[in-house]
Amino acid sequence: RMLTRTPSVVAQVFLLLSIVLVIAIAVIQINQQQVLSPGLKYGIVLDAGSSRTTVYVYEWPAEKENNTGVVSQTFKCNVKGPGISSYESSPAALAKPLDDCLNKVKETIPVHLHKNTSVYLGATAGMRLLRLQNESAANEVLASIQNYFRAQPFEFRGAQIITGPEEGVYGWITANYLMGNFLERNLWRTWVHPYRKETVGALDLGGASTQISFIPEDPEEHFNSTLQVKLYGYNYNVYTHSYQCYGRDEAEKRLLALLLQKSNASANVDNPCYPQNYNTALTMKYFFGSLCTQSLRPANYYPNQLVNFHGTGDPGLCQEMVSLLFNFTACRDREDCPFNGIHQPKAKGNFVAFSGFYYTINALNLSGHFSLDDFNSSMWFFCSQSWAQLQLMLPKFEEIYARSYCFSANFIYYLLVHGYNFNAETWPQIHFQKEVGNSSIAWSLGYMLSLTNMIPAEGKLIQLPLKPSLFAGLLVFLTATALLCLLFLVYLCIVSHHRKNVPRVEHVFIPE
Repeated sequence: RMLTRTPSVVAQVFLLLSIVLVIAIAVIQINQQQVLSPGLKYGIVLDAGSSRTTVYVYEWPAEKENNTGVVSQTFKCNVKGPGISSYESSPAALAKPLDDCLNKVKETIPVHLHKNTSVYLGATAGMRLLRLQNESAANEVLASIQNYFRAQPFEFRGAQIITGPEEGVYGWITANYLMGNFLERNLWRTWVHPYRKETVGALDLGGASTQISFIPEDPEEHFNSTLQVKLYGYNYNVYTHSYQCYGRDEAEKRLLALLLQKSNASANVDNPCYPQNYNTALTMKYFFGSLCTQSLRPANYYPNQLVNFHGTGDPGLCQEMVSLLFNFTACRDREDCPFNGIHQPKAKGNFVAFSGFYYTINALNLSGHFSLDDFNSSMWFFCSQSWAQLQLMLPKFEEIYARSYCFSANFIYYLLVHGYNFNAETWPQIHFQKEVGNSSIAWSLGYMLSLTNMIPAEGKLIQLPLKPSLFAGLLVFLTATALLCLLFLVYLCIVSHHRKNVPRVEHVFIPE
């Protein structure tokens, strides 16, 4: 009896051991797999604005997070010269200024990745205006860029003119992405969606247009103006509006046109927004050549005729003139319609103001958050300075920008306070900044993030603790051992059961 019990115990021990080992090896193999990142991927975005072109290089791990890459900016280069819309009469001349930046980009991205690196060019309001004014010239400029990139080692994905609402939403995506409102790292160093984190609104001021984008209290109410954005598996309904001709440069051209219209001496015009004692001669084409000022053109318009502008540095009069650039009566006092007849939900929450907003605020020697009173007193002080004093005040002095900061500050005041309805109470919710970490706040990163949804993720290269052949061999061996033990135990059970059921033969001894 003892003999049959011993093999049974041994078989049971072997069976248990085999099962435990199969589970242990499988768990170790799954949990201890080391994920080797397939490296980095790169993308290049050219932000072709109305006043200049900026080249950005972005990188992200080749495995992705919920269909959107975790992207960071690694390089930025400002292309020398004006924006691409200025090359309407000589599109071929675009190549040379681009070369300087592109040569630096080639050094930034490893050579073996050049052919797999996508290049995108997005043109904004300057090109939107050129297309409205002269479609064939706009097409020639884009074709010239296409030709240029065909000769580059990168994968060119096309040059396109993006719409105002797209520009607004991409800027909103960039600001929130950089502030960690879509993704954050948890204790285990994995990316997660932040719990109940509020998004920020975005205010962008370019040369030819300005954008406001935010999530309104009730997105359903402004259904026509909201765009749905899907990032990291979440949907966002973003209100956005782009005001064409309300970029800094185009707004100033409209101001110069108005000043000329109001002055009797057409060759010499006082400009209250230019610093005291500043004088410049501009051609009529400079400010009347734009689509934004076409309606203000005088009957006797001669493109090359010079107009002398004399700065008077008068903050009060400058403010009065700037207010004429906005149509505040089109709305007939409706609260959700601040100017130009455009319906806008009430601005809510915190906002980040970048691009032209930041540079103007910086010139006034302000930064980050400050009160509306501080802004007004800094603006008044700045606008009262003479041209000679300004040259001493500004850390970086460039004539074309320096002469216009007073105008820009007044324009920003009217746009934010009378246009978007910010007031003394809500003004501190606006944060003026140009970058987060080393990444610029610009629509180009948002554009890249949206486009990475279309860039397929590379699979993770998995390194396992056991070679697949050894792992499979061990599994087969242990499973076979377990099965044999199980069969042996079943056999012992049957034998034992059979023995119990054999009838005992009674020997009846009959006495003789």
